[in-house]
Amino acid sequence: MAVRGATNATARHDGFLRHRNFRWLKISVGLSMVVTLAYLLIDVRPRPNGGSWYGYTLGTIGVLLILWLTALGLRKRAMTSGRWSLKAWTSAHVYLGLSLVVIGTLHTGFQFGWNVHTLAYVLMMLVILSGIFGISVYAVIPRRMSDNREQMTQMQMLDGLRAVDRQLHDSAQPLPQREAAIVQRSLEQDPFGGGIAARLTGRYPRCATAQSFEEIRRSTGPRPDVGTDPLEKIDALLDRKMAMLVQLRRHLRYKAMLEIWLYIHVPVTFALLAALTAHIVSVFFYW
Repeated sequence: MAVRGATNATARHDGFLRHRNFRWLKISVGLSMVVTLAYLLIDVRPRPNGGSWYGYTLGTIGVLLILWLTALGLRKRAMTSGRWSLKAWTSAHVYLGLSLVVIGTLHTGFQFGWNVHTLAYVLMMLVILSGIFGISVYAVIPRRMSDNREQMTQMQMLDGLRAVDRQLHDSAQPLPQREAAIVQRSLEQDPFGGGIAARLTGRYPRCATAQSFEEIRRSTGPRPDVGTDPLEKIDALLDRKMAMLVQLRRHLRYKAMLEIWLYIHVPVTFALLAALTAHIVSVFFYW
């Protein structure tokens, strides 16, 4: 049963890459080989570039591909099956997007400069690179998230953390003012604050819970026995809370990794469309 569950999870995460026995990978490789051979064999003087008939042909193919690839966001709103299912469309999006590296580069004829044409090329490469990063995290992170959650939802993990906080609050009541203040620091601080850098790295150097745990542990010793001493119970609860924070922060880090690339991929895609429009208009204006 466990093996079958792991297999199904892998199929869900990797299915669009392996769709129909890598159909779109084969199509993408074939397209790249055709345009490369054409570039090497067609006799264009000077060598094929963006201003030659071959360059215009590749440019047209590239523009049509880019426009079609950007339609994936709209396509996600319609769930259908068959030849153009969302899985098939996503597979085509990935592999045909990669073929743009070859098509776009050959379209330039390896002629670059400080102009809108090179800007469009650079933006296209940034979109592709961010997409590659997105594919990488989606191939690895979902399984890690599942293993880390230990069959719990995010809400259940948060509920467990709140329950420990309530126990800490109640257990701190009989403590002297100094020790109670130490516990209160852990209860008052947002344990997930620190911005996007902390979320992505999973590092929280100013964690009040960790500081409170260290201070309490100095009083209880390295191996406290949870008995009737309230301070020993606080030590055990802070230890438990630290373990829960590690799990939750790792979960939020994985979520951030799944989302952060879109904050680059999508805006740069729109910038690419703008630069591409300027590129096309300038080409036909000076043609």
